[in-house]
Amino acid sequence: MPIPTLLKPRMLVAAAAAFALSACFGSPDVMKRGDPKRPVASAPKRPQAAPLPSFTSPEAKQCAVDLQQAGVRFTPLPNQDHGGGCSSIDSVKLLDIGTPTTNLGAMTCPLARSFAGWAQYAVKPAARKYFGQEVVKIETFGTYSCRNIYGGRSGRLSQHAYSNAVDVSGFVLADGRRITLKEGWGGSKDAQEFLRALQKSACRRFGTVLGPEYNAAHHDHFHFDMSGNGFCR
Repeated sequence: MPIPTLLKPRMLVAAAAAFALSACFGSPDVMKRGDPKRPVASAPKRPQAAPLPSFTSPEAKQCAVDLQQAGVRFTPLPNQDHGGGCSSIDSVKLLDIGTPTTNLGAMTCPLARSFAGWAQYAVKPAARKYFGQEVVKIETFGTYSCRNIYGGRSGRLSQHAYSNAVDVSGFVLADGRRITLKEGWGGSKDAQEFLRALQKSACRRFGTVLGPEYNAAHHDHFHFDMSGNGFCR
């Protein structure tokens, strides 16, 4: 029997709707993403890793990869000759290592990598062990500084002059208590054990580690740098 002319447009609309529904349910990828009530077009895009910096040395290039894989947020800094023999080469600024840290400026990438690892795998566990709580802040005296070695007679530039050193002065616990090198090194039993455990761990990560027992210039901080070959005092 011929189909009445008036019915043909309605049938075409219905067929189109059925086709559209079958196409939707036939796309498993669409159904797997997010809330089905929300349009697919509004689904957020996956964050992409920032491009790696163009460092000059193979070691620094690998270091940047290591930082990204560890989830450390950082920004590469341009190479600079500051004059007077001072420089910042293949350096970064750490933005997030998992624990807020004060006064971090330019650091060579290997120093930044060692420091981030020490904060994550030494400082945090030690605070839990000796105080039963978290460290919420690491305090430092800074990184880059164009100056000679403190307390030295050689007149040689400090590793700080190459952005290759960081001085750690204290830690703030979740309950607000501050554990400083100045007061804690000879202070309570738990503070002494905590700080000495951190120094011992640092000696396995940095080329040079100097603490309060090295000389009077270090009575209130740990000095960490990537020079030397396991010099730990």
